[in-house]
Amino acid sequence: MKNNILTIFTICGLSLSSFCVNAQKTILEVDASKTVTKIQPTMFGLFFEDINFAADGGLYAELIKNRSFEFDKPLMGWEQPNTKRSSLNKESGSAAPVKIEADNTVFCRVEINNDKGYALINEGFRGMGVKKDAKYNLSLKASNHNTAIKKIIFQLIDKDQQVIGETSIVPKSDRWTNYTSQITATQTEAKAKLKITFEGTGTIDLDMISLFPEDTWKNRKNGLRKDLVQLLYDMKPGFLRFPGGCIVEGRTLSDRYQWKKSVGNVEERKTKMNRWNVEFNHKQTPDYFQSFGLGFFEYFQLSEDIGAEPLPILSCGMACQYNTGELAPINELDPYVQDALDLIEFANGAVTTTWGKIRSDMGHPKPFNLKYIGVGNEQWGPDYIDRFKVFEKAIKAKYPNIIIVSGSGPSPDGEHFDFAMQELKKLNAELVDEHYYKSPQWFRENAGRYDNYDRKGPKIFAGEYAAQSVSGANPNNRNNWECAFSEAAFMTGLERNAEVVHLTSYAPLMAHEDAWQWTPDMIWFNNLESYGSANYYVQQLFSTNKGTDLLSINKDGKALTGQNNLYASAVKDINSREIIVKLVNTAASAEDISVDLKGVKLGSKGTIIRLESPNTQDENTFADPKKITPKQSEYKIAKGKQDLNLPAYSVTVLKLKMI
Repeated sequence: MKNNILTIFTICGLSLSSFCVNAQKTILEVDASKTVTKIQPTMFGLFFEDINFAADGGLYAELIKNRSFEFDKPLMGWEQPNTKRSSLNKESGSAAPVKIEADNTVFCRVEINNDKGYALINEGFRGMGVKKDAKYNLSLKASNHNTAIKKIIFQLIDKDQQVIGETSIVPKSDRWTNYTSQITATQTEAKAKLKITFEGTGTIDLDMISLFPEDTWKNRKNGLRKDLVQLLYDMKPGFLRFPGGCIVEGRTLSDRYQWKKSVGNVEERKTKMNRWNVEFNHKQTPDYFQSFGLGFFEYFQLSEDIGAEPLPILSCGMACQYNTGELAPINELDPYVQDALDLIEFANGAVTTTWGKIRSDMGHPKPFNLKYIGVGNEQWGPDYIDRFKVFEKAIKAKYPNIIIVSGSGPSPDGEHFDFAMQELKKLNAELVDEHYYKSPQWFRENAGRYDNYDRKGPKIFAGEYAAQSVSGANPNNRNNWECAFSEAAFMTGLERNAEVVHLTSYAPLMAHEDAWQWTPDMIWFNNLESYGSANYYVQQLFSTNKGTDLLSINKDGKALTGQNNLYASAVKDINSREIIVKLVNTAASAEDISVDLKGVKLGSKGTIIRLESPNTQDENTFADPKKITPKQSEYKIAKGKQDLNLPAYSVTVLKLKMI
């Protein structure tokens, strides 16, 4: 029988092997003549939460930890190497916190008994990253009792205690006075510290001791860390969701994020313990606090800088249900609702309004043009629905055009999710935030999640998702390639369903190498360097190639959702005049495909961008930050079908110019 088959193929001029290849080739049909729906500009965005030292010690470029002595332990972060608690320290001196109860102000009172022996050192955020020849702006407040102290010397020291930069100031008044100076680093050091010594003996009070790199994002004084913002900017994100996340809720209502305490004069923003300080036994971080130097004004400004719609999320009067689950009674929700209304005024109000004036006084007279606001983070159950109704009624009464984001809880399935979706549909909710922290396999298997979703139901905000290589909230999770390409497979499904999916964002965004609580994370950094994970580059590929119009792409009339381990989506970009096809191969072997484009005339040249790695466990690291990064090459457009070979474990973006 076998010989007979070979004879037939030989007569037809075919080899058996070529027949098998042709038989296995996946043919994808793309109809470029008809737009399925418009792609929302917000389709791919960013979610920022102050977890993993993402704000203080990260995006916010301040180098001094506990600059205003307001941590629960007021001298945390500060060392006095020559001072002993059980001594009068006659040969050195000592520092102690002073708290003024009237306005809850804390400052540091320093008694210098011997200026040759006393030193006060700040350790920074797991050290201070300084670069050779870079300038660092120093500022502080001082009250020099009886002008006894003649000079304050500030030195950057390296890990061997050697001086690598120095400046000084002369404190001239016994009244609180602001002083500034600048230090130029003489060498690059990841774990530098700031050493403060004195000339003279006596008492001096210090507060708001601050050190910032001069080279910040957009050169803003006391601004944001340049390399980290650049990674965000390079995403071309459609939106920025802030400030979280669970940080919005608080472990209790009293320690929820209150945006009004994060605006105005930076010195007057009260430091608060970060809720991730004590959340996980596997990574206790007792020195994790929020200075709110990065507050709501700065979040809005950052959104504007990177071209993203601002999307603030506010407390709905429910503390984290994984912690206390404390509830504000329904009849006591007014302050929470007023916070939401006032935030819209802060963002959009005229300079003649109360909160619009505060925005203007902070340096931004023009409105931020806020369009979205979120009510609650990932609350669940009837208590959430009851409170959401109160917020929705009040917000829509005053600001009918604001789009309100509701939540479906922490999981993409189960009784809490089912209840929330049922109730939110009854309310004709506009935008529902869904979260998915699942295995890579789950992401591959759920690429068709929204294929049969009710097109008349609420629109979807995939607000937090990341493949978990081990399990949810496990410290052993990795940013490996399998997680990244599995997310890419899922994202083709999000894009194919742009009729209902309007916003999507990976989470969490950032993590400090020495001070993280949660993995995986999209961007990793230390005190000097940063890099995008493989997951980052997947997100970037989709975000920078989102197009304007969704096109249908099918195999045998069906969406490609894992058949032969392949996934696909297609869009048109009317601005760049391109057809963009995204293709994901999750198999261990290469796959041949053919793209048959209908209803469009193509030029002769295109572009192919590819992410690939042969090992599913590969990762980008500080040692090899570009191990998995996009490679771009020119593509010669063929007449008829476009034949492609998709490597094993790969994400491919094919861009074809239209005539």
